[in-house]
Amino acid sequence: MKLKPEAKKAIMIGSLCSLSYLAVYVARNLLGATSPQMLEAGVFSTEAIGKMSSLYFVAYAVGQLINGFLGERIKASYMISFGLIFAGGSTFLFPQLEGHPSAAYFVYGITGFFLAMIYAPMTKVVAENTDPLYAPRCSLGYTFSSFFGSPLAGLLAAAFAWQMAFTSTSFILLAMGAACLSVFALMEKNGIVRYGQYQRPKSAAGGVQILLRHQIVKFTLIAAITGVVRTTVVFWLPTYIAQYLGFSAKTSALLFTVATFFISMTAFVAVFIYERLHRNMDLTILLAFCSASLFFLLVFLVKAPVPNIIFLVLAILSSNCAASMMWTRYCPGLRDTGMVSSATGFLDFTSYMAASAASNLFADAVSSIGWGNLILVWLALMILGIFIALPRKQTVQPTE
Repeated sequence: MKLKPEAKKAIMIGSLCSLSYLAVYVARNLLGATSPQMLEAGVFSTEAIGKMSSLYFVAYAVGQLINGFLGERIKASYMISFGLIFAGGSTFLFPQLEGHPSAAYFVYGITGFFLAMIYAPMTKVVAENTDPLYAPRCSLGYTFSSFFGSPLAGLLAAAFAWQMAFTSTSFILLAMGAACLSVFALMEKNGIVRYGQYQRPKSAAGGVQILLRHQIVKFTLIAAITGVVRTTVVFWLPTYIAQYLGFSAKTSALLFTVATFFISMTAFVAVFIYERLHRNMDLTILLAFCSASLFFLLVFLVKAPVPNIIFLVLAILSSNCAASMMWTRYCPGLRDTGMVSSATGFLDFTSYMAASAASNLFADAVSSIGWGNLILVWLALMILGIFIALPRKQTVQPTE
């Protein structure tokens, strides 16, 4: 079967973006995957890792906001390529700073800012250079990559000492950055990628009004809630498996790899449900939060390790289905507003600021209230998500 030119173009752009984002999420999940090793070796304490992850999430969140706006003005090829290259350099430095905690904190935090240079410009270049039919499918590809990065990080943590895991990841980032720079240049030369096709409103007030009509408030709240689960809960998953369920550091890394492999299927599960619900985004999100609430309740009630992990994976997967609708359906659907990068960066900023606050709180909560009560906090967030997702009158649907 011969592919249409628009389909070929979407495959080329989507494939490059998906591979780039896979490298981002291997790097982003590596600290969580290697944390049991660090704790076992006494390199960092639980509280120190919590603070480090919180600093990273703040830097990543602020980076998403800043780079989202810069992505409206600077070519996506430069933003994505140099973000990967700079992140590769700082990831290489991090394990060299063992014994220098202040410097390690700074370098790990700045890595978050560099990695935040990728997502919003990437969504913009996909939305503006692919047919509206294919844009959500491209987004599906790199949303899958964002989830699949977790098991790959788990494999690195299981295969190597934590220092070598970081060094290996730095080379992946550097290689991907160099590849993006050359491939994007080729696509720009051949007219596959073009910039400035859609213009954002000249006034900030006009832009805000447009986004309000596109339900930005609702999706800001969804970004915050799902950000806590997809980022912070997954970050602490290896530690949860080791401390709460009693597995060794190596076994925790392997279980984390298996668990996050299934979680990486989220984007496909979300689209499958979305299609079965007659492409109703709001109903898909509501069902996702309802399912996540049920599974988190079962995580709290069932203490046996194997079913506990299964229910936790299903809970995270369900919550991530709501997030997938936002990233694969809502954000690319803002193409005609000319504000895809800005809006995506803002939503990602919200998601990671919530994750940053939660990471610090979770580290303290484990010591004060224990893992069992912390599960109830996760359940409460999903119940809040149900109320936010309840159908309301809407003015504008994202373009298909």
